[in-house]
Amino acid sequence: MEGFGNFTAMIGNRFVTNLKGSFADMTPEKFIRIVIIVGTYMLMRPYLIKLGGKRQLKRYEEEAARAEAEAKARAKVKITPNDLRGLTKSPYDSDGESEDEDDIEEFTGPRWGERKKKQQKKLIKQLEKRLQETKEEQEDKDIEEFLIKE
Repeated sequence: MEGFGNFTAMIGNRFVTNLKGSFADMTPEKFIRIVIIVGTYMLMRPYLIKLGGKRQLKRYEEEAARAEAEAKARAKVKITPNDLRGLTKSPYDSDGESEDEDDIEEFTGPRWGERKKKQQKKLIKQLEKRLQETKEEQEDKDIEEFLIKE
């Protein structure tokens, strides 16, 4: 801990010595030179910032125009890569019984597992129908209990 204290004291002494030396050797010419440099910096800084802002805005506008031109060029293309490969847009559910909008999506890949997906959807519909029927039967039994009292 003593070494750290000595180190900070040494840095402080050097800073004070260098600062005093800088102002002790200051001649009127050096003082005027520093005042001119600092004054010029203070006067020119706002203009330099504005110039930098204009350049940055110009670059941003150029990039935006370039991106917009690329987007327009992409919009003009009528043939997509999937069309070239022979893959057309078709919904997953082709039997026309889709209830959800999520079922119909653009088809962009091979038709692997499409038959299994249809089978699973059919099975899920059957299970939902059975569940609904059992619920209705249970409700009927509950109502029957209250109606038939002997």
